[in-house]
Formats: sequence, structure tokens, C-alpha cells
Amino acid sequence: METGSVENAGNTATTGGAEPEPVWTGLPPGLLRMRRLLLVMWLGLLTIGVGLLLGLLAGPGWAAFALLPPVLMAWGWVMLGRNWRSWRYAERADDLLISRGVLFREETVVPYGRMQLVEVTSGPVERHFGLASVQLHTAAAATDARIPGLDPAEAERLRDRLTELGQARSAGL
Repeated sequence: METGSVENAGNTATTGGAEPEPVWTGLPPGLLRMRRLLLVMWLGLLTIGVGLLLGLLAGPGWAAFALLPPVLMAWGWVMLGRNWRSWRYAERADDLLISRGVLFREETVVPYGRMQLVEVTSGPVERHFGLASVQLHTAAAATDARIPGLDPAEAERLRDRLTELGQARSAGL
């Protein structure tokens, strides 16, 4: 268990005299539910389609290949959970950290002063599940970043905060 204090302004935890550690925020479980439902829906339809098509055209022996999509579904179920747990973000005093990836970890650091545009988007499926994504645009396209599957209120709060901090940092305040 880590000891230390949490600073609200910079959203970082400090331990002793060491460098402040970021306070990471994970993604809400609604994103995992949405992705798993889509996985079951699409692979379930594929299972039925492959079973019927192969059963009618090639014979009942070939219909056994319809068992492949359920195996992929079980593997995908586990992988979606691992991927969802790997996503997190942290607001620090001067930048935003976004970390993701299971096999290949990727951590993106977006300085507030480099942000040009912060968007909140929500497609029809995301809206149905009550989710929104925050898209950060910078001058260098390579450092653009995205945080998917947030609650709409959190996405708007994050957009407003990042926009405010970005304006303050770019103005040199």
C-alpha cells in the first residue's frame, strides 16, 4: 500500500520526497459491456450463418466449422477485458498522460500548451450505452490522442478542463 498525499490541483500523488506519481483513472465498465455485447452479437450471427451455409451447401460434417466463431468469441471476451483494463489516463500539472496496451504498452504524453482542439464525440452505439470519447488534437498529428468510453459528464468535464489548461499554457500563464 502506498503512503503519501494526494494533491487535488495537479491530480498527482506524492510519496515521501520522490517525484510525484500520477493518479490514474481507468475507463468505466460500460465500454467493456458495449464491446462484449458487440462481440457476442457479430460472432453469434457469424456462427449461425456459417453453420447454415455449410450445413446446406457442403453437408452436416462441414457445419462443424461453425464452432470456430464461438471459440473466437471466448478468446475475444478475455482479450477485450485485458484491453479495457489496460486503458487509463492521468491529469498532471503540465500534461495529460494516456496509457494503453496489453502486449505492447503505449504511453502518450500530451502537454496542455500543445493542444489545439479537444472534441467530445459519441456515435449512435456509444450514445445507446451512455458513452462518449474525448479526442485531443495537437499541432503534430503523431501526438493526437483519444480516450474512449467515458461517461458523457466526465468527457465534458475533461474537455472543459483540458481546454482551460491549454489556453492558459499557450498564453504563457
